[in-house]
Amino acid sequence: MIRTPRLLLRDVRPAEDFAAMHAILANPQAMAFWSSLPHGSEDQSREWLADMAAIPPTEGADFIVEYQGQAIGKAGFYRFPEIGFLFAPDVWGQGFASEAMRAVLANGFAERGLECAVADVDPRNAASLRLLAGLGFAETHRAERTWLIGDQWCDSIYLSMSREDWLARTA
Repeated sequence: MIRTPRLLLRDVRPAEDFAAMHAILANPQAMAFWSSLPHGSEDQSREWLADMAAIPPTEGADFIVEYQGQAIGKAGFYRFPEIGFLFAPDVWGQGFASEAMRAVLANGFAERGLECAVADVDPRNAASLRLLAGLGFAETHRAERTWLIGDQWCDSIYLSMSREDWLARTA
């Protein structure tokens, strides 16, 4: 569990988190740049939550993000060292993703001993690219046709930040 000034980042509780996370996972706006289509069924979201709960602690650290007792998204390392975040559109623009990701990165570098963090972002996702740049991530390369989402190929921008760069930014 990680606390920030406004947020609680905690382990997933699949039954408790189902309604809030299914609303996000089924939302076309929230899922516009995700690695899958919006969830078309409750079973798909239940499976997604079960997969999140089954991440071995030695392989990842993915968190449900709560604000005022409500799940508003997820942030973390699905698998080390790749980070990811997904939030309900009604909380976008309030700094929650940045606040959560700062906590996730601090935990990853200080507590988990990671040497780097990496991200794979759809080039059309300008907001996520700005957020990651603000955290200190730098583009390493680009690739075309990396994700087949439904019937549409999507490209990727790959970004990275080293522990050394994180420590220099946060010292």
